[in-house]
Amino acid sequence: MTDTWRLLITPPAHGAWNMALDQAILEHIGRGESIPTLRLYSWQPPCLSLGYAQPFADVDVARLNERGWEVVRRPTGGRAILHTDEVTYSITAPNDEPRVAGSILESYNRLAGALLQAVKSIGLPVEIKEDSGTHQATPNPVCFEVPSTYEITVHGKKLIGSAQARRKEGVLQHGSLPLTGNLARITEALTFADESARQDAAKRLLARAATVESVLGREVLWNDAAQAFVWAFETTLELKLEEQSLSESERGRADELVREKYANPDWTKRV
Repeated sequence: MTDTWRLLITPPAHGAWNMALDQAILEHIGRGESIPTLRLYSWQPPCLSLGYAQPFADVDVARLNERGWEVVRRPTGGRAILHTDEVTYSITAPNDEPRVAGSILESYNRLAGALLQAVKSIGLPVEIKEDSGTHQATPNPVCFEVPSTYEITVHGKKLIGSAQARRKEGVLQHGSLPLTGNLARITEALTFADESARQDAAKRLLARAATVESVLGREVLWNDAAQAFVWAFETTLELKLEEQSLSESERGRADELVREKYANPDWTKRV
């Protein structure tokens, strides 16, 4: 079973554009106007993304603005992620594509196999988190603090966080691999009862999550990590990835979605 998917490698972009483009691709796939797509991208400037149902009150807007960071709400669930110094991937495919068919966990597991091979190929001793029975009882606004089922961990620390949305048009899964930098930076833009709580959250995060550099002791370049994703998806999922460009229709729809949704406070502050 070797099928051709499209590979999109898009330049660094604002958070609203990144989320709008993932949705635009999904809509085009739903109409049969685009083929299943692996997109690799990054964020400029750094952007805090909130899960679909996460309260906007989790964001400390003043501190976010002080740092020049943006905020966007994802179409997928989960908790907050600060997107910077990372490779972000999105997989978009129709519901009947065998690699995303079945339950969310079944498709997560299939795709996690490719993610696992990608990070193994750059030298990380990673594993797949099989069970998520360790979730804290207390609410936690930070996505990377607790691994969920079929997410990628290294030495027990979360490495790749992923989230999935299922629509009538198809399946969208996206996630991020932090390459370098201080993962605890995210706590600088979230609301806490006091500074002691903020510092505690930062310490917990560093104890429970990792970057590629923190594990390997050396930096891995964005392009090298991206090529590891391409190789792993092709070999693990038996795909041929053809690098292509966005269609004008996808680009135009993404521009619309930025204005109407992802850069619109009605969406960002909806919860």
